[in-house]
Amino acid sequence: MPVTRMRSVAVGLYGRKPVRYAMVSACAVAWTQALLFVFNTVLQLPPVQSNVFAVVISSWPSYVLNRVWVWGRRGGHDLWREVFPFWSMALLGLALSTLFVHFASEYSTAPLVANLANLAAFGLLWVVKYLLLDTVLFGRPLPDEDGEELAAA
Repeated sequence: MPVTRMRSVAVGLYGRKPVRYAMVSACAVAWTQALLFVFNTVLQLPPVQSNVFAVVISSWPSYVLNRVWVWGRRGGHDLWREVFPFWSMALLGLALSTLFVHFASEYSTAPLVANLANLAAFGLLWVVKYLLLDTVLFGRPLPDEDGEELAAA
């Protein structure tokens, strides 16, 4: 089945938001994996340190793309309703992936093992993160200056 046909079937079944979330996630995973590989293999940093750098760096574009492209938020960033919860989830992912990478690197020194451990950790959090982003962070209306809720842009 061609990619364009698969995309149109997915959009028809689930709407644009989950499809866009999956696309942003795929980009974030690719970026994280590439950075992790470069830090661990090319720069020869320890696996745990490589994982920390890769996750922190790749979280920035993930936040922006999720906020703007998936949930259609424009304008100022609400520190307590958007930024803090998103980064809390990113730190949870960082902690879990770092734990997975640590244990995996104890088992094997092959760089690919660190990448697989990172993928496994973030795979566990992927669905939960979507639900939280949609219901708690970006899916809720923004308050206007009078405290009344506005629809998401």
